Amino acid sequence: MSDIPEQAKKVFSGVIFDVYQWEQELYDGSKATFERLTRPATLQVIAEVDGRIAMSDEEQPAKGRFLSLLGGRQEPNEDPLEGAKRELLEESGLVSDEWELWQTAEPYNKVVWTIYIYIARHCKKVEHPKHDAGEKITVKTYNFDEFIEATLSKEFCGHEVVEQILRMKLDPPKLEAFRKKILG
Repeated sequence: MSDIPEQAKKVFSGVIFDVYQWEQELYDGSKATFERLTRPATLQVIAEVDGRIAMSDEEQPAKGRFLSLLGGRQEPNEDPLEGAKRELLEESGLVSDEWELWQTAEPYNKVVWTIYIYIARHCKKVEHPKHDAGEKITVKTYNFDEFIEATLSKEFCGHEVVEQILRMKLDPPKLEAFRKKILG
């Protein structure tokens, strides 16, 4: 937790979020209470299966229906890659021996939260998914162009991916390089 000052005190421990507060001196010499949240990392997977990309068509009680990359929350003391492999298996029954970290994102400065996005190539189904009680997941596969359009739809949850896709659409050689990175 390098983004939480040493003098900070945890004032709340939640199921997902913890809240820290500390007194901070301001530029004029006055003091104010600062606050930051922490949460476990999110692990997402762009999963290639037989030349197609698997995604989650999901529903959760408090969120409704949405599209997303396969993945979930990192467990305490879990390596991000190992957690991504666990989440891929749990949500889809898929495994892969060919993994690459595509990008990380830290979307908010008031929340200590890292999103790891991996590419898993040549995924194979080895078992039935094991979904949590609070999620209904249907795994759907898309060709590359359909995947790009799905990520840009209103139903897609993952603004950090959307931003990258939009940037690549403005630079076709980069979009083609991304296609090759996923599909080989």
